[in-house]
Amino acid sequence: MGVSDSYERGRDLLVEDPIRAVIVVAFVILVFDLARQLAVGATQFSELAVLLKDGLMRGLFFGLAGIGLSMTYSILNFANFSHGDLITGGAFGGMAVTYLIAGGFGAQASIGSLILVGTGGSVFGADLGIGVATSPVAVLVGVLASGIIAILLALFIDRVAYKPVRDRSGITLLITSIGVAFALRYLILFVFGGARRGVTQSGAVPTTTVPMIDGTLNINLHEASLLAVSVLLMLGLHLLLQRTRLGKAMRAMADNEDLARITGIPTERVVRYTWIIGAGLAGIAGYMFVIWNGTLHWFQGWILLLPIFAAVILGGIGSIYGAIVGGLVIGLTMSISVVWLPSGLSRAAAFFIMITVLLVRPKGIFSGRATA
Repeated sequence: MGVSDSYERGRDLLVEDPIRAVIVVAFVILVFDLARQLAVGATQFSELAVLLKDGLMRGLFFGLAGIGLSMTYSILNFANFSHGDLITGGAFGGMAVTYLIAGGFGAQASIGSLILVGTGGSVFGADLGIGVATSPVAVLVGVLASGIIAILLALFIDRVAYKPVRDRSGITLLITSIGVAFALRYLILFVFGGARRGVTQSGAVPTTTVPMIDGTLNINLHEASLLAVSVLLMLGLHLLLQRTRLGKAMRAMADNEDLARITGIPTERVVRYTWIIGAGLAGIAGYMFVIWNGTLHWFQGWILLLPIFAAVILGGIGSIYGAIVGGLVIGLTMSISVVWLPSGLSRAAAFFIMITVLLVRPKGIFSGRATA
């Protein structure tokens, strides 16, 4: 393609779609500015690598947690505002089991303080040596427990709160989910207390050093664990959706619930498995985020819910693959934006990217495709 052809295409784009043209120009300017900063040393390659790694970790969490939110919307037709508190509940439940095992079932501290995850400073994760390397069995069982506890919470909430109003409008379900979110959040506060607590032994995490042009990049075992767990669960979900009868039933119900009922698909069973899969992934995502981040508090899921919603909307609400891609975009944007903006504006940058993409693709990156 010659220069004249590129000029003609650029002019046509500017005339036919000026918003898209402005976005493309702004993106090109940012790329060139980043290259300039790397060339003059204003930003080092090792610093950029750290930002990319941090963004990838956040993006994996947003994507994994966003899958359940997207499934709830596509199959149950409502935005579940209690999803963030399911993440917190799963994280606390999994960490309680981890504390109990790492504490020798009462050998190192009282069973009550272990189950309550050291409420009131009664015991600390660093004292128990909690970490993927230092207490692998406790962490592995904690991962499983976080998913199971989140599933049990979701099934109980569905039976008590959502099922009685499921045949009403989506607004009714949405408002109900807000009430459930507050109830669950303050129940967690009542049981575990309001203090932010460190739950891992950060200094003992094995680290691999990767040499860079102007420095090094450190990758620790907790980061590698988050990557491995997220990728395996996403791959497993892909196989379930594409290769199993349950996955096909989920996709059919997401496309047309009435037609699914007529053709004999057990919709109530699909709804139950939607909660099981979505809540299980949310609980595990919350637990792995805590292992990576090292801290836990009662409103953690609520704070993270907005970026998760942004990821789901950006990817195309109702699309599981869109939630994954949207999560990665939001996570990377939050990290890399600090090259140009103060760190306090990283969330604003992520939402700005979401709005910008929606201006070009109003239904999201995956154009609102259904569950698969």
